Amino acid sequence: MFDLIVKGGTLPDGRVSDIGILGDKITAVGSLETAEAGQLIDATGDLVTPPFVDPHFHMDATLSYGLPRINASGTLLEGIGLWGELKQVMTQDDIIARALNYCDWAASMGLLAIRSHVDTCDDRLLGVEALLEVKEQVKDYIDLQLVAFPQDGFYRDPTARENTIRALDMGVDVVGGIPHFERTMADGAASVKELCEIAAARGLQVDMHCDESDDPFSRHIETLAHETHRLGLQGRVAGSHLTSMHSMDNYYVSKLLPLIAKSEINVIPNPLINIVLQGRHDTFPKRRGLTRVKEMLAMGINVGWGQDCVLDPWYSLGTADMLDVAFMGLHVAQMTSPEEMQTCFDMVTVNNAKTMGLPDYGLHIGAKASLVILDASNPIEALRLRAARLSVIANGRVISQSPRANATLSLPNRPKLSRRRHTPGTA
Repeated sequence: MFDLIVKGGTLPDGRVSDIGILGDKITAVGSLETAEAGQLIDATGDLVTPPFVDPHFHMDATLSYGLPRINASGTLLEGIGLWGELKQVMTQDDIIARALNYCDWAASMGLLAIRSHVDTCDDRLLGVEALLEVKEQVKDYIDLQLVAFPQDGFYRDPTARENTIRALDMGVDVVGGIPHFERTMADGAASVKELCEIAAARGLQVDMHCDESDDPFSRHIETLAHETHRLGLQGRVAGSHLTSMHSMDNYYVSKLLPLIAKSEINVIPNPLINIVLQGRHDTFPKRRGLTRVKEMLAMGINVGWGQDCVLDPWYSLGTADMLDVAFMGLHVAQMTSPEEMQTCFDMVTVNNAKTMGLPDYGLHIGAKASLVILDASNPIEALRLRAARLSVIANGRVISQSPRANATLSLPNRPKLSRRRHTPGTA
């Protein structure tokens, strides 16, 4: 007897299977034709996938768009300045309310694991305290990892080092940094070294905003790869953005990519934000700021798409939809073959779960019973449609349901129902 059976769904690898859930675990995958359950969900013809995962977000800033004003230039630096203004007037209750609202959106979209950076350049550490509270409140349905992020520079801000360590002592999960925002390249490299040493001493992961710049000589990813290798942090380090790589000399990149691969660094491009913020000083040709995704994937580097921002000082759109992120990513990275589009789906599920080090993730016996049923027949169709999340299950419990995205037509000699689902090769 199962608590819940998801019947007849199509898994991302194309298999059609039933999934049996007991408590908060998947306990059977296969044919459960005669099995009984307290609840049955018919997923025949629909895609059943592990939950979506976002390894790069800023939850302390989310849903603050327009406060205290709008980013008129649309640049990264004005966004940072705006965030500095907002920090002076926001309250802990405000951060909690906005973050919980966003988590509601995330739950409805099947986004059940998020890594959020939280600013530590605030002596009050309001954001840290607020998001630790949010983490506790959403723990039954969202895995929320927090990154201690010295937004104004680990060395550049006079109290950032002390506050970052305080945040880690309070229970923040991951060590962050922003080396390209330090006053000099030398300070940036030194910050990478010290932050990696802090992570190694504490047994923590590292997630570094790295080279979020159009400057081809911003090369802190090289230092991050070296420190990862030197300190034995392989597999525990992520380099986020890496946008300077879109402007780097190809010969240098041919040296850099093997270093990243050897250090087993996870890479997190954020396509929605990278293509909006980068290249603002260009006329034409106008760079689009996305790092070298296809080249890194070809090297065996683990790459996953991140959301980064939703309705905040840096980005005026967003809905907590990781399919939207992957959809934009596949366009700007020109990943349009069937195999590449499948990879883009993996980049918001299994690849990102690997980056976050999520235990018990997937659709296998013993995995956490968290999964999403989509109004699509396969991952590529899910991307094309940004498919409706018919049911979202977290730890064995249905937490969200949505209707199919059908339209009722009133057209002469045409069907009454229009569905945008389509099998290639059919009329």
